[in-house]
Amino acid sequence: MKRIFRFLLKCCVWFVILTVLWVVIYRYIPIYYTPLMAIRSFENTEKSSTFKHNWVDIEDISIHLQKAVICSEDQKFINHNGFDIEAIEKAYENNKKSKRIKGASTISQQTAKNVFLWPNRSWLRKGLETYFTFLIEKLWSKERILEVYLNSIEMGNGVYGAEAASQHWFGTSAKGLNINQSAAIAAILPNPRRYKAQPATSYISARKQWIIKQMGFYGPLKFPKKDDENSKH
Repeated sequence: MKRIFRFLLKCCVWFVILTVLWVVIYRYIPIYYTPLMAIRSFENTEKSSTFKHNWVDIEDISIHLQKAVICSEDQKFINHNGFDIEAIEKAYENNKKSKRIKGASTISQQTAKNVFLWPNRSWLRKGLETYFTFLIEKLWSKERILEVYLNSIEMGNGVYGAEAASQHWFGTSAKGLNINQSAAIAAILPNPRRYKAQPATSYISARKQWIIKQMGFYGPLKFPKKDDENSKH
């Protein structure tokens, strides 16, 4: 039993060391390929399937798209510590009553899942997602989390990240997106393999207008300094 315990303890220690090192490295380098992209490439075996992804720094992503995504996906992103407790409680109560499952994942959680893990639902993956969310919130800035998120998420079938999506949907760079184009891309994020930013259906058009209204309420986008973030935690 002692040998088993020591072996398990060593495994846990090495797991923490390696994952922390992994997260620290990803704090500084562009992330060109993720587990999600690999999984999708195996799922899309048709010859006509596409893969589009171009990493760009956050300075080269329109502030309109940054705000649109925050207003659409996680309006408390700047202030929370990786988890929106109120949203989790609401989702839990809804899921007890309704067959339609609602999620409460923050941008930080989605980033952890897309970059370090796999998309399938399971208790193991959810536990690891919580762990990696904690790490990136501690070791990355909010600006870095958003930068990685905007470069790694699906924004179309086989289209990943802001630059590829901007070129795919509107024939422009991520930096050149206007407010309407940004809101259209943010509007399809709940199901980017099904919805289209252009031409937009009535549902996407209505969702786009809601996002633009939320952007007006939100005000200027200001990232806290890392010292300020740590003081909140």
